[in-house]
Amino acid sequence: MAALVFPDTTVLCNFAVVRQMGLLEGWLRGRGRWTSAVRFEVGRSRAYHPALGDAVDGRWLGEVIELEGHEEAVERMRLGVFGGMPEEPLKHLGEAQTCYLIRHLSEFEDSWWVTEDGDAYDFGVRSGMQTLRTFEVMQHMVADGDLTAEAALALMRAMEEAGRALLHVPQRPSSFR
Repeated sequence: MAALVFPDTTVLCNFAVVRQMGLLEGWLRGRGRWTSAVRFEVGRSRAYHPALGDAVDGRWLGEVIELEGHEEAVERMRLGVFGGMPEEPLKHLGEAQTCYLIRHLSEFEDSWWVTEDGDAYDFGVRSGMQTLRTFEVMQHMVADGDLTAEAALALMRAMEEAGRALLHVPQRPSSFR
């Protein structure tokens, strides 16, 4: 598995709505990380998804990674790649920070990025980053023996029922194997 794994806010919210933050924490096995923008987004989203407090309070995503000295390059990526707007300086900042550090900082180049944002996912794949969705995380959990295929499908359906927009939800448990 990757040296480090960067779940974005969408993925953290997916696990929070089904109260399975501990499952995600277990799969990360100490390798989870986040940038300052993702940490900020999670803090804001905590009002809607209180289970996100497990990530914030538990510190299982490690120390916040700051991109000091790279702000201009991150902003160019936020505006040019992710369609951010100057008048909305926080929109797409988490994606831009995470992609920038994985693509441009050698200590993070083998990291995995997990997102449920379609455009961000497509960019990550096109850019050659190891990019996963919630579905692939669930596949890994099944392969690792942390979850049955039936339980993975039930969780993904519960995420959808809770209003989460997932990029891919399989129809059968066999898709997780």
